[in-house]
Amino acid sequence: MGAPLSAWPWDNFGTYKYLLYGPFVGKVLYEWFYGEEQSYYNLSWCLHLLILSGLRGLIHVLWGSYSHMFFLTRNRRIVQKGVDFKQIDKEWDWDNFLILQALVASMACYMFPFLQHLPLWNVKGLIVALILHVGVSEPLYYWVHRKFHGDYLFTHYHSLHHSSPVPESFTAGNATLLEHLIMTVIIGTPILGASLMGYGSASLIYGYVLIFDFLRCLGHCNVEVVPHQLFEKLPFLRYVIYTPTYHHLHHSDKDTNFCLFMPLFDALGNTLNKKSWQSPKLPSSGSGNGDTVPHFVFLAHMVDVSSSMHVQFVFRSFASLPYTTRFFLLPGLPVTFLVLLAMWAWSKTFLVSFYYLRGRLHHTWVVPRCGFQYFLPFATEGINNQIEQAILRADKIGVKVISLAALNKNESLNGGGKLFVDKHPNLRVRVVHGNTLTAAVILNEIPQDVKEVFLTGATSKLGRAIALYLCQKKVKVLMLTLSTDRFQRIQKEAPPEYQSYLVQVTKYQAAQNCKTWIVGKWITPREQYWAPRGTHFHQFVVPPILPFRKDCTYGDLAAMRLPEDVEGLGCCEYTMDRGVVHACHAGGVVHSLEGWPHHEVGAIDVNRIDLVWEAALKHGLRPVSSFTQ
Repeated sequence: MGAPLSAWPWDNFGTYKYLLYGPFVGKVLYEWFYGEEQSYYNLSWCLHLLILSGLRGLIHVLWGSYSHMFFLTRNRRIVQKGVDFKQIDKEWDWDNFLILQALVASMACYMFPFLQHLPLWNVKGLIVALILHVGVSEPLYYWVHRKFHGDYLFTHYHSLHHSSPVPESFTAGNATLLEHLIMTVIIGTPILGASLMGYGSASLIYGYVLIFDFLRCLGHCNVEVVPHQLFEKLPFLRYVIYTPTYHHLHHSDKDTNFCLFMPLFDALGNTLNKKSWQSPKLPSSGSGNGDTVPHFVFLAHMVDVSSSMHVQFVFRSFASLPYTTRFFLLPGLPVTFLVLLAMWAWSKTFLVSFYYLRGRLHHTWVVPRCGFQYFLPFATEGINNQIEQAILRADKIGVKVISLAALNKNESLNGGGKLFVDKHPNLRVRVVHGNTLTAAVILNEIPQDVKEVFLTGATSKLGRAIALYLCQKKVKVLMLTLSTDRFQRIQKEAPPEYQSYLVQVTKYQAAQNCKTWIVGKWITPREQYWAPRGTHFHQFVVPPILPFRKDCTYGDLAAMRLPEDVEGLGCCEYTMDRGVVHACHAGGVVHSLEGWPHHEVGAIDVNRIDLVWEAALKHGLRPVSSFTQ
């Protein structure tokens, strides 16, 4: 049993908590259909509360998006850690206070009916509210905040807010019911006071509440946005407005910097942190934590317009779950498409996420190209130019390894990255396609007692390596290909005593008695029909094949789970579960951790498959398929 008023009444409601807005929506609809005609000056107070709640939520979301735009903010981040899944889950219900304050505001409207008929504008009300804020709200918050840092109140209430290692806009709303009840009084005092004096207005309510939230989010955004030159030219401003760095000092030193927005009260209360006036200069000038050089970069790409929204700077909560198409994203597709066009025109790679593993910084950069573009002949040169620029940039800043995602290493595009290594023989950064580990993951999914497999995409990089590896294990490989020359070249690579285990087939009918299919080329439901009942489809094709057969099983794309000691990981890689990455990504991670000096481009070295697999397991990476031996 928790302390009184520490839990929210609707904690167990889940998403159904938003039904608490239902009475407001119902009243608005009733007035629209059966009440007086609504005008700009005569909107329902319920509608005002709904609009205000939406705008307040939008402010927090936009500040959260900005905080995760690492390509814009990385030089000015205060805490250089990433927001992990634990913090995201803890702050999942950050918007509880919006519901609470909407309910309290509705009660205030019934208690004080004049609040339902305020004028649009009253300048005197703004002045009175400012006076009440400085004279009442600021000192009240300061005093209460200090009290909440006492042993009992901190342990049972305020520790939740301080449990987030990386402050963000959502952290501002992550607090207990008691704290937000007090915050409701603090934010409501200037509004109600000015209104009781006869100076209230709709613009006062909207303006004060939205500015209040804006400043709260600013202080928690983890990005220094206030230029230090402003305080050097106008020193008195440092007592009037706090900065994100100033507020961060409170989270790192809990006995200092208690103010709401005005450091003046910390100065008067002798709780001003000694670093308060020096700290903002470093992150705001870009010379503090700086652009930390990653050891490893995974160069990803967009799959489609919808999945491009599966990044932290769009919706942090959405990115923390495996990607699926969701209806609430559909209205944003036109805007997203326009943003993609702008990104393509900019022709830059973007840092979208990062994490730490074994003390090493790992980045994910994204090439702003969607999957369909990789199959347009006229787009090849432009895509390769972007990948080349990313590799050269990584080489310039000192990255050790850069790994290429699926389509960025397409054989027809750049020969699995070989094009760039040949063009720039003096690269210090190691270019890795990661397909060796991808092959290892697929091969270790296949049960040891299997004697025959059917392989599509048989002459691709992965198909070739899988066929050569399996034939040396005395597994018969039915290689689907129409090119006899390509088949014979691969067959000649196998030791003479194993070449007979490689068999060329040209039709799917040849596999009608084979229950192990390895799919490296997309197959239609009709082609799947030739597989016998009980077949398992292993696959390394992007996008994955459709699970058409109910009497068969389908494997996921080759993937591995990162070690438990990974830090700062807060987004899922496309459709993968939390902490799981595509095998080619994991292959680059292993290459980096091992410190291997060679490039991994072009054809897969079959003799290294077991070596890479053992290295991955040694570093704590684990396969995720249920079919793994």
